[in-house]
Amino acid sequence: MNNIELFKNESFGEIRTLLIDDEVWFVGKDVAEALGYVEPRSAISKKVDEEDRGVAKMETPSGKQDMTIINESGLYSLILSSKLPQAKEFKRWVTDEVLPTIRKHGGYLTPQKIEEALLNPDTLIQLATTLKEEQEKNKKLLIKNSELTVDNQIMRPKADYFDELVDRNLLTNIRETAKQLGIKEKEFINFLLSKKYLYRDKRGKLIPYADKNNGLFELKECFNEKTKWAGTQTLITPKGRETFRLLFI
Repeated sequence: MNNIELFKNESFGEIRTLLIDDEVWFVGKDVAEALGYVEPRSAISKKVDEEDRGVAKMETPSGKQDMTIINESGLYSLILSSKLPQAKEFKRWVTDEVLPTIRKHGGYLTPQKIEEALLNPDTLIQLATTLKEEQEKNKKLLIKNSELTVDNQIMRPKADYFDELVDRNLLTNIRETAKQLGIKEKEFINFLLSKKYLYRDKRGKLIPYADKNNGLFELKECFNEKTKWAGTQTLITPKGRETFRLLFI
């Protein structure tokens, strides 16, 4: 492990970095605080994948302590999830100044390395080439993390997706829909059964027919923690409510 390198910025404070097996790592607390997270430890745990974080013993004013560290992928995860208006500015500082200063294949750019570069053109060329490669790698990594963030938002668990729609009254159950339509629940169920919109399965559950379910219904997987019961619930979409409202006018 190389010595700790400290980077300072007037807007974001101090960021400690270190190299482990030629890979750049950042002190997670420093990054999280710079990005405006109120609870750095919680933010790192929730936003950074397990494989992108670790622990390292570091010197602090209180002596050696185990500090949570994150790699470049973890860094970008925190940047992309930050609500701080200056997050883009922080990303630019890290990618344009901090990371290029740290040499992936030559350790930190120490004064000795700078002097060697000034005296040896080959060393200077090698450093410039490595710098360009590092910048390209940072861009690709940032793009990859951006795509993953979008994918994670799209591929949220279906239960969370349905719960959100129910909370926003976009999906309603049969009883609530009947209430909104101004008819009795039993009358509404009989109508759905007689018109072949729904049928009852072996357990008596109301399930939509595939050929009639043209965006009128959604099936939600349910699980009761207390009773350990699992099953499905038929919910009606806004399109379904409007369709049935017109039929009952």
